[in-house]
Amino acid sequence: MAQSKYYDINLDLTGKSILVTGATGSFGNKFVKTVLDRYSPHRLIIFSRDELKQYEMAQRFNPEEHRCLRYFLGDVRDRERLQMAMREVDIVVHAAALKQVPAAEYNPFEFIRTNVLGAENVVQAALHNRVKHVIALSTDKAESPVNLYGATKLCSDKLFVAANNLSGSTESKFSVVRYGNVVGSRGSVVPFFKRLVAEGADALPITDPRMTRFWITLQQGVDFVLSCLEKMQGGETYIPKIPSMRMTDLADVMGPGLKHKIIGIRPGEKLHEAMITEDNSRSTVELADRYIIQPLFAFWKHERLMDERARIVPEGFRYTSDSNTDWLDETRLKDLLIESEMA
Repeated sequence: MAQSKYYDINLDLTGKSILVTGATGSFGNKFVKTVLDRYSPHRLIIFSRDELKQYEMAQRFNPEEHRCLRYFLGDVRDRERLQMAMREVDIVVHAAALKQVPAAEYNPFEFIRTNVLGAENVVQAALHNRVKHVIALSTDKAESPVNLYGATKLCSDKLFVAANNLSGSTESKFSVVRYGNVVGSRGSVVPFFKRLVAEGADALPITDPRMTRFWITLQQGVDFVLSCLEKMQGGETYIPKIPSMRMTDLADVMGPGLKHKIIGIRPGEKLHEAMITEDNSRSTVELADRYIIQPLFAFWKHERLMDERARIVPEGFRYTSDSNTDWLDETRLKDLLIESEMA
């Protein structure tokens, strides 16, 4: 079985056909590499809209060694293309999304078309092809959203949970994985700070000195998704237990001695992120390494989680980046940065 330093994974993907939407992104690249290293799938389908990124990805993975790889140009906005791509597929990992918070505020229609209508297309295509397991990537910004990006991802999450009401005899199962900022991913603050330091900047920009965020590595995110694929019965929202970090601490570690330049919060930003609010905690249970928000639908079998020694979280529980009990100190933060460089 697969080895992971983060989670116990007893998933067997041998002979399976897997499709990843948005597979040329940071998560998709790491997910594909992990699956190729650990398993022997029948087909591993790269579904994305950027032909250049697909070409570059094909150069990284030897086609003679990895004959299971298929490169499928397409957009999640195109339901017919998704239906064609999902033929005889066993597992779908939905990672495609528009993600930049400020861009969403200025381009709302585009985010709705990709993140909401695209999610509906993935659901419909999966139901049409009787895909057994579908897991969608979400974000901490989907919980109690204040920006358009978070609102579109909340809508997406609701679509995937409710899809379990539609599966009927197809036995298709849909679940959601929600986690925080990925260290070193494209568009994140880590490569931005790194570039400024390399260019000799005398200060690093901080939106607000009080700001905190949840952090996870790419490999940890991939392993968490694989562990959820193993456990899912359909309808759950899985949330890993991960550490928080103050943005000022990140700046101090990446640019020792550099000043902080306070630039103000960008449109749509929060001071702190939430992954579980008090309202959702009423349907949340806790395992050793994760929280699970249970769906409030008749199809849900609560007893299965209780068999895994899950416990109901306390009344009034909330899981936010500023109230977290796990904080990254300088040593752990440096370790995370090193791991992100190796990703």
